Amino acid sequence: MIRYPLAAALLLSAAQVDASASELVSLDVYPEQVTLHHAEDRQRVIAVATRGDGTTRDVTDEVRWEVLSTETDQGAFACEEAVVSAGRNGLARLRAELGGLSAEVDLHAVAVDKQRDVSFRHDVIPIFLRTGCNAGGCHGSSRGKDGFMLSLFGYDPSGDHHRLTREQIGRRINYALPDESLLLTKSIASAPHTGGKRFERDSYYYRKLHDWIDRGAPSDVSGAPTVTAVRLYPPKATLESGGEGQRFVAVAEYSDGATRDVSHLALFQSNNESAAAIDENGNVTPGRPGESFVMARFDTHTVGSQVLSLAPGDGFEPLAEAPANYIDELVGAKLDTMRITPSGPCSDAEFLRRVSIDIAGRLPTPEELTEFAASEDPAKRSAAVDRLLGEPAFCDIWAGKWADLLLVREENNRVDYKPMFLYARWLREQIASHRPLDEMVRDLIAARGTTFDTPATNFYQIEPDPKKVAENVAQAMLGQRIQCAQCHNHPFDRWTMDDYYAFTSFFTQVGRKRGEDYREWIIYDRGSGDARNPVDNRVMKPKYLGGDQAEPEPGVTRREQVAEWITSPDNPYFAPSVANRVWAHFFGMGIVDPVDDIRISNPPSNPELFETLGQKLVEYDYDLRRLVADICTSNTYQRSSLANPSNEADTRNFARCIPRRLPAETLLDCLSQATESPEKLSGLPLGAKAVEIAGGNPRNYFLQAFGRSSRQSVCACGATTDPTLSQALHLINGATTNDKIYRGGVIKRLLGEGKTAPEVIDAIYLRCLARKATPDEHAKYAEMMAEGDPLQPLEDVFWAVLNSREFVFNH
Repeated sequence: MIRYPLAAALLLSAAQVDASASELVSLDVYPEQVTLHHAEDRQRVIAVATRGDGTTRDVTDEVRWEVLSTETDQGAFACEEAVVSAGRNGLARLRAELGGLSAEVDLHAVAVDKQRDVSFRHDVIPIFLRTGCNAGGCHGSSRGKDGFMLSLFGYDPSGDHHRLTREQIGRRINYALPDESLLLTKSIASAPHTGGKRFERDSYYYRKLHDWIDRGAPSDVSGAPTVTAVRLYPPKATLESGGEGQRFVAVAEYSDGATRDVSHLALFQSNNESAAAIDENGNVTPGRPGESFVMARFDTHTVGSQVLSLAPGDGFEPLAEAPANYIDELVGAKLDTMRITPSGPCSDAEFLRRVSIDIAGRLPTPEELTEFAASEDPAKRSAAVDRLLGEPAFCDIWAGKWADLLLVREENNRVDYKPMFLYARWLREQIASHRPLDEMVRDLIAARGTTFDTPATNFYQIEPDPKKVAENVAQAMLGQRIQCAQCHNHPFDRWTMDDYYAFTSFFTQVGRKRGEDYREWIIYDRGSGDARNPVDNRVMKPKYLGGDQAEPEPGVTRREQVAEWITSPDNPYFAPSVANRVWAHFFGMGIVDPVDDIRISNPPSNPELFETLGQKLVEYDYDLRRLVADICTSNTYQRSSLANPSNEADTRNFARCIPRRLPAETLLDCLSQATESPEKLSGLPLGAKAVEIAGGNPRNYFLQAFGRSSRQSVCACGATTDPTLSQALHLINGATTNDKIYRGGVIKRLLGEGKTAPEVIDAIYLRCLARKATPDEHAKYAEMMAEGDPLQPLEDVFWAVLNSREFVFNH
């Protein structure tokens, strides 16, 4: 009996797959509903067909379009060249037919007997965005360009209107002779313009700007309906590399219920031009095999669609492997779509070394390796995961990760060593006691009391600026970088200045005062204080990111409100963000990467997996260990690091194990373990591990050189594993490796036990690399052992193994 539906699908024969691959199996039309709201309103429609192998085709020009109307609405609508228009109000259906397939969408026409005036908010400013006028490299820069400044991407429409209509009166805008306005003459390059020609005289953009000036350049900033959402169609496309393209349509939704085709006003971009380039009109051309995310920006909204560019499918066969759990189902489905064959499973020894380092921050012992290899229990890998999850080091590792996120460090004049140490110990106790992560975070955000008695309050003492607190909470807890929106609307995400300062208002009422001990502070809520938007000095009431304004509740502080919202199961950011960080620990990269930069323009490589991991974390009551067990028992985690031709260039779909350099603390602990020479760490007893260090300044050159986080920022980039020249030089010439080999005396002890040189070499390899030396490696060392005392040559072998990439990397 096949337990998983994906496994059943994988058992289809190659002949069945090939026979159905080229056949069209479904047809879709976008947008799903067309509503026209004024006389000039038009809507482009597109038709997308899906083949049996999941690839898609733009068949807009191939289908037969037909308007299906009732007798009363006959002739109200027309569809010419895939553009829908209406001559009068009414209802109808639009049908597309191709090769026996069909699809229909609703047509609505309301108020099409009325003309719509040109809108400064929704016509003029979008033209500036579309043509690049308010971009950072042009008039949207902080100082403007050539004496004229616009707000970056239109974040300050009132200010833009003032500068256009009140500065250089009669030149930028000439009401008497609109065609003589510098706004127009420079845009068509009939007057000298540093930015060159932006559009033609006979274009839509010229006509709209001319009409706006001709009508007196009115401002509708305060009265115009707001854009509530933007949709990009189709929601995804799977194309053949180098094959036919796909056109995209952007539709805006307004607060008055209206919709509008804004494909001619939106700014289109691709995050991977080599895989899928998109032109200014929304037409995508597939390039080399890979994946990209094409985006449309209109007003303050940025939306996107996933585009896959596939290699030719000749000869590809899905891997006939039963998934271990939901992770394998979701990863496998994406790999099949991308026509990537995953690597096979790693060996038992590779698995035990990999999982021991990842879960417990240590190397497996030779005894563990021998016992694991001898076991014939089919569930031995799952048992190893469970055993490692019960080790204290698991708590140390994850307490350290949260300490990096929460900036646990000493801070001059604010946080002394004692409150910092109590803060770190509190975090470890939360992990060790199996405290649900949502409860821990809720206590942290709402914490009040003394920094001695309630250590979580140190979060507010380390960083007193409410703007930085808001930024840190958004980035650490939600994976959202909102820093850009402090000065202007985010250029690549949805966050506006209003969003930024409204979220900051949750933290503007935090009060601080000294306790009886000079090292102690008291954190409390003052009950007053709001953030203000610096553009117009408006008071910003607290509002949840991407959500509603927080209504005051008697006896409930703002921080308690935002803590409940952050950790709510309905919050779309918190659980997926935390789960993504957990995933990144075991794979070296997140499904969204960087893990703290989750935005429309940096989408997940596997959206279904990203969402499911978050859902599982909620389902598990935020039990970190259960999610880790799911990951480590999956086939995906247990893949070999050996690449095959289909996955050697892929780094985003988890088709193989990507070797990862050990984190600084883990590397130092593994060196100490392998050499049996414990490190003396500042403030800790001899034998303590580097993962137990409480603060952000360990006063240890090795940890600094190898990228331990100094906890000056919540950014995930604080802790790095990027190789540097100083790291290589320190391992080769520094005191750490050489001194540990000498002080530990491992080689001397092994020789004293009567082991031969080859046996000692095998023992070195086993304790460091979880394998014995190969015959070729033994042959290379044989000449070194030919004469004299073997102690020094064997110590050289030990040194060489500790300096090898195989030791320094988890693989």
